[in-house]
Amino acid sequence: MSLIKSLTFFGSARTREENSVFQDAYETAAKLAEHKLTVVNGGGPGEMLAATFGAKSAGGKVKVVYYTPQHATTFEGKNKLNAGDEEFEESNYILRTKKLLELGDAYVIFRGGSGTISEFGMAWGLAKLYFGHHKPLILYGEFWHDIIRVLQKHMITIPNEYKVLTVVTTPDEVMDAILKYEVMIKLNRHSHVENTGDEGGYIL
Repeated sequence: MSLIKSLTFFGSARTREENSVFQDAYETAAKLAEHKLTVVNGGGPGEMLAATFGAKSAGGKVKVVYYTPQHATTFEGKNKLNAGDEEFEESNYILRTKKLLELGDAYVIFRGGSGTISEFGMAWGLAKLYFGHHKPLILYGEFWHDIIRVLQKHMITIPNEYKVLTVVTTPDEVMDAILKYEVMIKLNRHSHVENTGDEGGYIL
């Protein structure tokens, strides 16, 4: 049985349909849906909406997590066009991010802004903490190589932190990354985590 059944999409809310990144997210979600994988996103516009549209175009299932801000004037909130098969409303940005991380068995991270950086940072930190039972990060776009080089040069990190990252540039490569991770788990995992409690949402 596959461990990875759902993928959370992280990316910009500002991307428009004519943008190539919107199309990348759409096509990636459609590809995942064709393989019966559930798509999860933050319920907003941009690449989140692209993920929902793409999954739906292939008859896939979508889960969205959103919150309606009272004081966060630059946060987009829920997009009324972004309708999931299951919807979860959280009370603030942190809890929304937490839920998105819990619902995905892996993460696909597209080009975005400070919000995407915060989501990437949390997902990456969790993957380091639970290395070996971590949820993989799939980074979409050639530009991620530049970001990784800067992090390696200037931040205090260890090699294992980069083993959880895979850079891809096409929807097919996203699927390849998922399948390779599944094989790696079957070959290398010699123990199972039981009774994970509150940490269970961050472990495969």
